[in-house]
Amino acid sequence: MTLSIVIPAFNEEAYLGPTLDSLRVAAAVLEARAGAAVETIVVDNNSRDRTASVARRRGATVVHEPVQLIARARNAGARRASGNVLVFLDADVIVPPEFLIRIHEAMSDPACVGGGVETAWRAERFSVRLHLWAWWLLVRLTGMVTGAAQFARREAFDQVGGYDERAWIGEDVDLVWRLGKLGRRTGRRIRRIREPPVRPSTRRFDKWPLWKILIWTNPLFLAVFRRWKTPWSGWYSRAVR
Repeated sequence: MTLSIVIPAFNEEAYLGPTLDSLRVAAAVLEARAGAAVETIVVDNNSRDRTASVARRRGATVVHEPVQLIARARNAGARRASGNVLVFLDADVIVPPEFLIRIHEAMSDPACVGGGVETAWRAERFSVRLHLWAWWLLVRLTGMVTGAAQFARREAFDQVGGYDERAWIGEDVDLVWRLGKLGRRTGRRIRRIREPPVRPSTRRFDKWPLWKILIWTNPLFLAVFRRWKTPWSGWYSRAVR
């Protein structure tokens, strides 16, 4: 089994380094325990900073995607990947040492088409922590798999057509929903890895006013406007430090 890690990145020089460093540790654990190969691909999604340089210095392959859209960046990385398991990771996520070995274990089961790894948010404000806990509860109750850390068998990813490039947001949940639908048709399933979780950055939640967070993370708002560019210009149009 070869794992290809795809990281879409837009102006992420401040966060990408620690993410890649944590992945290096996870790759060493995977190699020691399972002997599996790992490749890391960073998709520079039209950055204006040193994102590409940070990636190259840490040994990642850099793919340039000039059209700024996270679904398009994820798919560009997948096209370049050579592994039979694709792992999609956000550029500001710290992974535990067991991250890749847990994915390897899940994908060693032929009945698993893909899935995701649980997230552990550590926001500064109590109100935001409460909101993120409510989101975590919604995810648990609905079986949703979000995109901070997802994985898919290559043939299944290709079969469902990859990420939906018509979507400006929510492309992550949509992909795993379609993988699950494929699994049900073929007697297979998705896998949710609960422990250990990955730790995404809470930079947006720490800086934005609560009203903005509540609107942009409202499931109904997401469902209605996920294919509209204008509502999400503030989410992806500039880096959030």
